Amino acid sequence: MTYCVGIMLDTGLVFASDSRTHAGVDNFARFCKMTVFERPGDRVLVLLSSGSLAGTQAVISLLKQRNERAEGATLWQAASMFDAAMLVSDAMRDVDRRDGEYLEETGFNASFIFGGQIAGGPPHLFRIYAEGNFIEASLETPYLQTGETKYGKPVIDWGITRATGLNDAAKCVLVSFDSTMRSNLSVGMPIDLICYQRNSLEVRMRRRFDAGDGYFARLGDEWSAGTREVFRRLPRLDW
Repeated sequence: MTYCVGIMLDTGLVFASDSRTHAGVDNFARFCKMTVFERPGDRVLVLLSSGSLAGTQAVISLLKQRNERAEGATLWQAASMFDAAMLVSDAMRDVDRRDGEYLEETGFNASFIFGGQIAGGPPHLFRIYAEGNFIEASLETPYLQTGETKYGKPVIDWGITRATGLNDAAKCVLVSFDSTMRSNLSVGMPIDLICYQRNSLEVRMRRRFDAGDGYFARLGDEWSAGTREVFRRLPRLDW
């Protein structure tokens, strides 16, 4: 399992993903689930992957190969974020056509959160499903999640609006990861985090939080202490 989240804000985008994969309780491994396609001044595209590691890596490798070989339409040539999302979708379907018949029991199991900005257009954020269709973040729904979403969702629901600043949104996302990892062992560190500032067309804020990271530990401790204090201040229940 995994946990990935992308957030669309008035000031930019926030992306975060964990790095734990597993095939049973005794077979855990770490793989980065965040892929960045960046040409400073032209475009920043971020892809967060969820599902079968073999499936997601095949899609990412195909996209990279097409970029390198300039085979047909590529992410470097896409004129808009919608066009770029369609190219990711096309790559997913190409991999499914190649491998699908050999995966009859499980099917093609790969999905993505994809977002960024291309010069001349605004930022966009998409959730691309295994079938290749996708939805886009909106004013009413400024964030998209994939993987083990239920434990971290309430934190984001409480803390995020389109007007939230990048730094506050980053803290909220990290708390949502802390809440998820406390409740589900299939999500684990390192956590990869990017805050993209609108119209910057380059990644300026990127961090990886590994096990034992001092800031992440302090954030979780203070959130827990603050939550307990709020409970103590809630009105007394009369019986």
